[in-house]
Amino acid sequence: MTNLAPTLAPTALCPRCGKTHLSLDSVSQTRRDHHPFWIDCPTNPVDWLEEQVKLGLQPPSVFKVAQDQMEEEMRQALLVEKIAGNDPETTRWVQELIRQAGGFDAAFRAAFGEKATQLAQDSQQRYPLSRRKFIQNLLIGAMLVTLANCGEATLSEDEDSLAQRRLEKTHLKIAFLPIACATPIVIAQPLGFYEKHGLTVELVKMNSWPELRDAAIAGEFDAYHMLSPMPLAMSLGLGSQATAIRLASIENNNGNAIVVALRHRERIQGAADFNGFRIAVPYIYSMHNLLLRYYLAAGGVHPDREVEIVVASPMAALEELRNGSIDAMLVAEPFNQLAVDQNIGFIHLLSQELWAGHPCCSFTASKAWIDEYPSTFRAVNKAIIESAYYTRRSENRREAAQAVAGAEYLNVSPTALESVFTGQFEDGLGNRRNVPNRIDFDPYPWKSFSYWMTTQFKRWGFLSDPNIDHEDIADEVFMTALARQLSKQLGQNPPTLIMRIEDLKYDRFDPTNPPEYLTRQLERFEF
Repeated sequence: MTNLAPTLAPTALCPRCGKTHLSLDSVSQTRRDHHPFWIDCPTNPVDWLEEQVKLGLQPPSVFKVAQDQMEEEMRQALLVEKIAGNDPETTRWVQELIRQAGGFDAAFRAAFGEKATQLAQDSQQRYPLSRRKFIQNLLIGAMLVTLANCGEATLSEDEDSLAQRRLEKTHLKIAFLPIACATPIVIAQPLGFYEKHGLTVELVKMNSWPELRDAAIAGEFDAYHMLSPMPLAMSLGLGSQATAIRLASIENNNGNAIVVALRHRERIQGAADFNGFRIAVPYIYSMHNLLLRYYLAAGGVHPDREVEIVVASPMAALEELRNGSIDAMLVAEPFNQLAVDQNIGFIHLLSQELWAGHPCCSFTASKAWIDEYPSTFRAVNKAIIESAYYTRRSENRREAAQAVAGAEYLNVSPTALESVFTGQFEDGLGNRRNVPNRIDFDPYPWKSFSYWMTTQFKRWGFLSDPNIDHEDIADEVFMTALARQLSKQLGQNPPTLIMRIEDLKYDRFDPTNPPEYLTRQLERFEF
């Protein structure tokens, strides 16, 4: 481990993402490879180390070494006073890091081995660094060493049992809306995945997204099923008081449709034909609303001037489509399929035709709850990720539909759910279609999802702050690295990158330059 220390290089701006990274071997290697490790690396090593220790991601040996390598001055006065200065918040974080590590000396020696003292002297001679900068670099060094080894191996049976014995809380309440998107949260109960990970979970049905949002703000439950844009909106204080919510994993991808009342079947050919319509979506800060706006704008229809977008729960939207008070809807399944099965409407467009693989719903918890129950959070997220992988397999789709259709869960037609889950369905226009990925269940929370959503928040005036940092909010809300680690422990092969190019129906989204994408949209479609 000691041979890593002398190769620590100065920081440099990465030409791909514009951020500052620190390379293990050289800045040129970082420029050449831009390994996903670097783009997933947080800017504040103190925050990272504190979170990693709390979540139990580091091996116990990392912080169990002798505390006799450094002087008292560097251990206490220098570390706290000279790093934190007079800033009480920084002082608190530094002190918490020391406490979590079992003393600064322990972290120092764990990172650099037996020659820690010599390294300190050599490093100060190599670089004209202040002691404050030197200590900061040592913390980064500790982060690099531990990062390189975390989350790679699956837990043995004994280690898994040990993790369960460390759970701070074993009886949980999780709030959800009874829609197909909630399947990973719901099916984990009958399949025994919660029990497998040492948990007893009570699932609590909610009636609407505003009701669930208010419950999350009040801290009424332990964790929540949410629309993927909701944690972003709540963390930014959009539509409610600012509340730090974390998106732990994706529950479902795709799984929605634009359904039009049958009385309009001869009229609707494309987006331009929706001019003058009254259209229901389940929530303002939803992929349904964002994708509907994306579609309408591409057809030259202004979503705030030339149509009326109203908010209604999926069940209410189905009834409004039936009685003629709305012309179309874009809501969760199986209510789109129910509109077809009940001869109320027809499927004009599946949401996956607008953006294949787009996120829909997610598993979330508040930052405060995660901080208080880190091991429990890790266990419940792992159970839901395992549930998502199970449901994703085509051979399990019919069984999953039957399992969640019952009155205690979704209380909907199992036939309609099977049509959605298998992708074999009638579209209301006389066609029998086969679209296997009509709904999907990939739990990996790509940070490019967040970047796209926040560009659309700005596009439609939901977000007035002209200085929004898409990267900062994604790093704050999306727990991508942890989802990858838990997936690996489950024997899965999750992506190694945190972002990807997203191909939508009318354009391509490059998350490395969100402002440019937004400018192109405004120039091309004029709004």
